Amino acid sequence: MSDAAAMIDVVLGLETSCDETSAAVLVRDGSRVEVASLVILSQDIHTVFGGVVPELASRAHVRAIGPVVRQALREAGIPLGAVEAIAVTAGPGLVGSLLVGVCYAKALAATLRVGLIGVHHLEAHLFAPTLEDAELAPPFLALVVSGGHTLLLDVPAWGRYRLLGGTRDDAAGEAFDKVASMLGLGYPGGPFIERLAVSGRDRFPLPRPMLGDGFDFSFSGLKTAVLHAVRASHDLEHDRADLAASFQAAVFDVLTAKVLAGVAHTGHRRVVLGGGVACSRTLTRYMAERLAGQATVSVASPRLNADNAAMIARAGWFHLERGVHSSLYLDADPRLPWPGLEPAPSAVPSEN
Repeated sequence: MSDAAAMIDVVLGLETSCDETSAAVLVRDGSRVEVASLVILSQDIHTVFGGVVPELASRAHVRAIGPVVRQALREAGIPLGAVEAIAVTAGPGLVGSLLVGVCYAKALAATLRVGLIGVHHLEAHLFAPTLEDAELAPPFLALVVSGGHTLLLDVPAWGRYRLLGGTRDDAAGEAFDKVASMLGLGYPGGPFIERLAVSGRDRFPLPRPMLGDGFDFSFSGLKTAVLHAVRASHDLEHDRADLAASFQAAVFDVLTAKVLAGVAHTGHRRVVLGGGVACSRTLTRYMAERLAGQATVSVASPRLNADNAAMIARAGWFHLERGVHSSLYLDADPRLPWPGLEPAPSAVPSEN
């Protein structure tokens, strides 16, 4: 860590990758990094359409980002002039939404003459649990599950990531949204399905796609199977809770099986869950039970696990500490590559 990096005590984080406008202030407290404030403004308008409308999301970010930043600074009790660096989501995400945050961050960094760091949104999800557990550190296995991504990663050290597997079609979160729509539920689908599944039974014989086939994921076939079950139902009102429970169990069985295989493959004794789907307490409980005696499960609270600026600031702080900065030519990249991604040459679990 350079002397200049060691002097950083206040980082402002910005997150606008999808439909949440978020700002957070992180401060140094001795050797720890603490969340001084976190403001998240969700865009409810998308519930009308059953999914995020990119143009509406971008316009909402433009209106909200200034007030959200000011609120975060007020709650932290820190003046804008005390900010020493700005971390902003540079990708992946919706390009229009990303551009709002990136342009705002660059203008602010130039005005304040402070450091700027573009952050990979998915990498930030791995840092989220450290905001509540400062002792959490690699090596560990990571499962990132969101509306757009389902990834299994071997993390030997911060800043080094080995991709074991990813989704070949629909991400788990997207499947939850589509199935919720089929069942006449709200958006985003995960919370609605989780609540409904409590009163249902796993009685529909839904497939567990790619259950014993490597580390990759596929949920399009499962989604289609639910669609057929919905169309075949003679009383959807009666079957709705059971369909929700059956679908959720199928997804969680697949996710857990891949994690179990990943633990056996890497030998890691800790698993970190991140992303919007990992906000599900049912998933956390289910995985902890299946991994008992083999690995512990670390997951941030839902507020820090969903898209938020605190995790962006924390990931940015990690890079800033190592002297990494972005220039004012930083651009939004909806397909931003993972920083520090290394090849995983033997990422296929052995058959038992």
